[in-house]
Amino acid sequence: MRHLMSPLDFSVEELDQLFDLANDIEANMEKYSRACHGKKLATCFYEPSTRTRLSFESAMLGLGGSVIGFSEASSSSASKGESVSDTIRVISCFADICAMRHPKEGAPKVAAERSSIPVINAGDGGHQHPTQTLTDLLTIRSLKGRLHHFTIGLCGDLKFGRTVHSLINALARYEGIKFIFISPRELMVPDYVTDMLKERNIPYEEVIRLESIMPQLDLLYMTRVQRERFFNEEDYVRLKDFYILDKAKMKLAGPDMLVLHPLPRVNEISVEVDDDPRAVYFKQVQYGVYVRMALILTLLNIRVDEREGEKICLT
Repeated sequence: MRHLMSPLDFSVEELDQLFDLANDIEANMEKYSRACHGKKLATCFYEPSTRTRLSFESAMLGLGGSVIGFSEASSSSASKGESVSDTIRVISCFADICAMRHPKEGAPKVAAERSSIPVINAGDGGHQHPTQTLTDLLTIRSLKGRLHHFTIGLCGDLKFGRTVHSLINALARYEGIKFIFISPRELMVPDYVTDMLKERNIPYEEVIRLESIMPQLDLLYMTRVQRERFFNEEDYVRLKDFYILDKAKMKLAGPDMLVLHPLPRVNEISVEVDDDPRAVYFKQVQYGVYVRMALILTLLNIRVDEREGEKICLT
């Protein structure tokens, strides 16, 4: 049995296999439509979510499986004081696989240690968000044709943004990646991230102005300033609109530069950018369904084969 706590839990070769499977699912949805018939996914979300939870549920339903779970801690026995360890042991009696989001860093790992079913970390505090990273990597590979030799700018909340931390760690394994970190000083990427890049001789820059580096970018990864991670409302209000990507800034970028965003957005990308063909954040959402379908199949050890027109699930 295998869990997914970090995108680094999969080797680069295993990620290639996962993304190949996701691309095959995209091209042949009907082939996979009963792959998880009789299987149940539990979505245990102790923190609000729209895209991640519904993406997991859509993925399992698309595979012919079913879904149980809860969408906030107050609607679970956590509100009565039940521990994560006890919850997952109970959930293991009901479901075949679990996706868990929790505000405390490391909570999904605790669950995985006590679970008798595969557990997927769907986000833990400001720590990791591996399935968003898999979504990001699949989007880049599908639209750029590669996961190597490009310059990526990461803009916004680089201090608390778990999607940013996961993506940097994942991309650092590929050749020829240069990172440009764009943030106010209060939200700069943590030292442990830059220390890792220095140790591995991976080039990076830290800048404050987005406009100054737009022409250099192959990819721009925008993030929102997360109100829920701030202890001080004054700091949040001061920084929340520090970066706003609009048409004027997009004119500074190359014709093949792509804009990604893990969503939800607030004000950091103007709606006028949505019609720009380089804005791919809604395509990114769709890729998130395909990669979660591939992940569910992989962790449940289900292989779909076709013989004489019949779909056969091999476990």
